[in-house]
Amino acid sequence: TWGLRELLRLTCVLPSSVFMHFRHLLLLCLCVSPFGGTWAKPEQFEFQAEVSRLMDIIVHSLYTEKEIFLRELISNASDALDKLRFLSLTDSSLLGDTKDLEIRIIPDKEAKTLTIRDTGIGMTKEDLINHLGTVAKSGTTNFLEAMSSGAGNELNLIGQFGVGFYSCFLVADKVTVASKHNDDVQYIWESTADASFTVTADENGNTLGRGTAVTLHLKSDALEFLEEDRLKNLVLKHSQFINFPVYLQVTKEVPNEEEPAEEEEKPADETEEVTEESNEETEDKEEKPATPKTHTVKDFEHVNTARPIWLRSKNEISDQEYQDFYKAISGNSVDEAMSWNHFQSEGDVQFRSILYIPKAAPFDLFTDYYGKSAALKLYVRRVLITDKFEDLMPRYLNFIRGVVDSDDLPLNVSREQLQQNKILKAMGKKLVRKALDMIKKLAENEKEEAEDEENEDEENEEEQDKSDKYLDFWKEFGKNIKLGVIEDSSNRQKLAKLLRFYSTKSGDKPVSLSEYIARMQAGQDTIYYIAGDDREQLERSPMLQAAKKRDMEVLLLTEPVDEYTMQHLNEFDGKKLQSITKGDMKFGDETEEQKEKEKQIKEKFQPLMDWWRGLLGDQVEKVTISKRLTDAPCVITTGLYGHSANMERIMKAQAFASSDKSSFMSAKKTLEINPDHKLMKELLRRAETNADDQKSKDLATLVFDAALIDSGFSLPDNAASHIYSVLSQDLSDDTDNSAPVDAKEEL
Repeated sequence: TWGLRELLRLTCVLPSSVFMHFRHLLLLCLCVSPFGGTWAKPEQFEFQAEVSRLMDIIVHSLYTEKEIFLRELISNASDALDKLRFLSLTDSSLLGDTKDLEIRIIPDKEAKTLTIRDTGIGMTKEDLINHLGTVAKSGTTNFLEAMSSGAGNELNLIGQFGVGFYSCFLVADKVTVASKHNDDVQYIWESTADASFTVTADENGNTLGRGTAVTLHLKSDALEFLEEDRLKNLVLKHSQFINFPVYLQVTKEVPNEEEPAEEEEKPADETEEVTEESNEETEDKEEKPATPKTHTVKDFEHVNTARPIWLRSKNEISDQEYQDFYKAISGNSVDEAMSWNHFQSEGDVQFRSILYIPKAAPFDLFTDYYGKSAALKLYVRRVLITDKFEDLMPRYLNFIRGVVDSDDLPLNVSREQLQQNKILKAMGKKLVRKALDMIKKLAENEKEEAEDEENEDEENEEEQDKSDKYLDFWKEFGKNIKLGVIEDSSNRQKLAKLLRFYSTKSGDKPVSLSEYIARMQAGQDTIYYIAGDDREQLERSPMLQAAKKRDMEVLLLTEPVDEYTMQHLNEFDGKKLQSITKGDMKFGDETEEQKEKEKQIKEKFQPLMDWWRGLLGDQVEKVTISKRLTDAPCVITTGLYGHSANMERIMKAQAFASSDKSSFMSAKKTLEINPDHKLMKELLRRAETNADDQKSKDLATLVFDAALIDSGFSLPDNAASHIYSVLSQDLSDDTDNSAPVDAKEEL
C-alpha cells in the first residue's frame, strides 16, 4: 500500500513522457492483492431472474394486442404438425391411427374456455417440463443465449425466442395443456402464470390419441374470444396461410327430419267414432305448442380455405386463381384486381410477393393520408406479422394490395414489429420498383394498342378493353402518381412518365409528357401548362392566345395537386416545364426585326404604362407589353417563381389559412397590355392628353378588374364601387345637365 502511495505521488510531479514508462507498473500495482501479493482471480456468476416478474413482463409488456395469443398458439400447433410430418417421412408408423394432421379450435361459452387442439408430435412429461416450464426456451435454442450472442438485430427466426406460448395468459388466468406423445402416456400441465406449474398423469388415460390440447380458462374481460365470428376473423387475419387446415367448432341450425306418419287400417265400424273425435283432436293440437322445425348442432367448419399461391410458380397459376386470391386477402368478394405482379426476390434479401392493383379506388383512399399505411400483408413463414407498416411501401402507393412473405426478416420478440436495418430498405426498394413496373406495363400496353389503332380500322371489344386499362387506372389512381412525383425524389422521373393530362390538342383522351414532346413545334424547348378549376374555362383563357396562334400545345391542369406536381418536376426529358401564366414568355421564334418593333412599341406605350402603374399602386409590380395576347386587351401574370392565380386561390382556401398572412400568399402581379387592342390605344390617348381625368382613371381601374377576373384572380374589395362609378358617369352623359329632382317631390 505504501509503495502504491509513493508511486502515485511521483506521477504527479513527473513529466508525461516519463510517466508513460510507469503506466504498466501502476496497473500491476492496482491488481496486487493486499493479502499475500497474489493476483486477484475473478469470480463468475450467472444471471438470476425473478420468474413471477418475468412472466408479468411477458404477459403485459411484450405484446400490444390481446388477439395475438391465437396466432401464437396456432403457430405452435403448426410447428408440432410440421415436426411430425417430417419424422413420418422416414417412419410412417408415427402417424398411427390418426392420419389427419389438423388444428381444431373449440370454444365453450358455458365453461368459459377456449381449446386449441392439434394432432401433432405431442410432448412427453420431460418436454412439458423443459419447454413449457422453462421461460424463453424453444425447442431448438435458448432465448438468453440468443440475446447474449448477438446481437439483437440479427435475431430473425420466428419461434426462436420460445415465449409465444405465454401470450395465452393475456386472456386466460389459468391454462391447462394435455399432451400425448407416442413415447409416453398422456400428461396434463397446468399453471396460473405465477412462479409454479404442475404436471400430472391424465387420470382419464389417452383421450387425445396423439397431439396437444391447450385449454384457456378465459378472464372476464376476454370472453369476446368465445364468439365464432371473432375467432374466424382472427384465424383469417393471422393464420390463413399455414400449411395445415384449421377447423372452428360452430353452432348451426339444421332442419328436423320428418318422421313418416304410420297409417293403420281401422275397421269400418270405427269410422264414425274417428269422425266424431276428429274435432276434439284438432282442438287439442291447437292447444299444444308447435314442434320446432330446426334444432341446433355443433360442427367443425374449415376456416383457412385459401392457399398461399405465392409459393407456387406463376406459370402454374391461372388468372382465376389470382383473382380468387385477391378477393381472399382484400376481404371483398365482388371487386376484382386490374393487374398483378407475382415475383420472387433473390440475392441479399429473399422473399416472395404478389402485388395487386384494384380495379376501383376505395372511397377513403385519401382519408387520413399521412396516417394510413400501405395495404400490404407481411408474412414470415406464412404467419401474418403485420398489415400496418410504412417502411416497405411509400404512402402514395397505399392503394397497392398484396402479400410479402420471407423466412429471414428481423423481428422483435413479440413478432409484431420489424426492426430497422438495411434489409428492410433493400426490400422496400424492390417492392416499389416492382409496383412501378406493374403500372408501367399497363401504360406500355396502352401505347402499343394506340399504335395498332392507327394501322387497323376494326378492333374487337377485348382489345378495346386492354387499350382502356391504363386510362381506367389513371381515373382511379392518377392522383397517387402525382403525389409520388412530389414525395419520391428517387423515382420522380419514372413516375413522370406515367403522368397523364388533358391538353389543348388531346381531345377526350389525356396525353403523356412523352407524347407532348413528340409533337412539339420546331424550336420549342419548353413544356407549357396552365392550371385552373375547369377544362373549358382554361381553354377560353386569354393566356393561351399566343400559344394557339403558334399552334403550340398547352397542358390543362384541373386538379389542385397538379401545380404542386409540376413545381417538383421542373423538367422532363431535358425539357423545362413552365406555367404559361407566369414569367416573361419567350417562344423562341422572335426575329431581330420583331425585337426592334417591340422596342418601338414599348417606347410608344411608355406613358400609358407609367400612368397606369402609378394609378394602381401596390396592386401591381409593373406594367409591360404582352407577348401572350392577340385578342384580349390585357391580362394579369405573376413572376416565374411566384404563386399563380390558381395557387393563390388554393392557398387561401386551406382550412388553416390565416387572413393575417394573406399578403404573403398573394403573388406579385404584372399587368400585360395588348398594344394592338383599341381599348389600349384609347387609354394611351387619355393618359397623354388628360392624365388627371377621373373618368379615365375609373375606366382604367375597371379594365384592370376585368383583367383580374379573366386571369383567375379574385377582385379587390372596392371593385363594386369602380363599376358603379363608371356606370354613373355614362348615365349622366345621356341625361340633361339640369339639377336633379328629388324623387319624392316628383311623385
